[in-house]
Amino acid sequence: MDALISVAAVALAYLLGSVSFAVLVSRLMGLADPRSYGSHNPGATNVLRTGNRPAALLTLLGDAGKGWFAVAMVKWLAARYGLGEATIALTAIAVFAGHLFPVFHGFSGGKGVATAAGVLLALNPWLGLATLATWLIIAFFFRYSSLAAIVAAVFAPLYYGFLFGPDVIGFAVLVMGGLLVWRHRANIANLLAGKETRIGAKKRG
Repeated sequence: MDALISVAAVALAYLLGSVSFAVLVSRLMGLADPRSYGSHNPGATNVLRTGNRPAALLTLLGDAGKGWFAVAMVKWLAARYGLGEATIALTAIAVFAGHLFPVFHGFSGGKGVATAAGVLLALNPWLGLATLATWLIIAFFFRYSSLAAIVAAVFAPLYYGFLFGPDVIGFAVLVMGGLLVWRHRANIANLLAGKETRIGAKKRG
């Protein structure tokens, strides 16, 4: 029974992660599909290129919220149903993977920054805040969302290891960090070539 609950939790987390708030919010607010302009990435940063800040904020909150909710619910149910840290770790990876490879959008999703932030905050508030502070510092000084995300992704597993030591949840954080950096490989090339778009720049054309 416990195994079935664990499998169900992981599957539902993936499905929740597959909901793209960038696409959903854009449709509801009459905006262009975020996959059709800018970086073509269904995420808050790309939605911001429309100049519609409320839409970008709603996208950010939605993507972060689904990551937080999936992990927080499993942690809340863990004691009642005997769910271990492995289930929490798999749920974290599942909701994050759902955002990256959403079943509802042809397995082509966003880069996972906001969703990862929500997951980390649910795993531990201090871990989430430390990683968020890293993102904010890099973004403030360099004005590149991608660079801030890459640096934060590298530091998140280090913060977890410092706070809690190595364990299965720490491995999940490491996996998410690696996937996030991998999803930013085109941005890394653009950064090296000096072609990366800064935060707040509107879509071209």
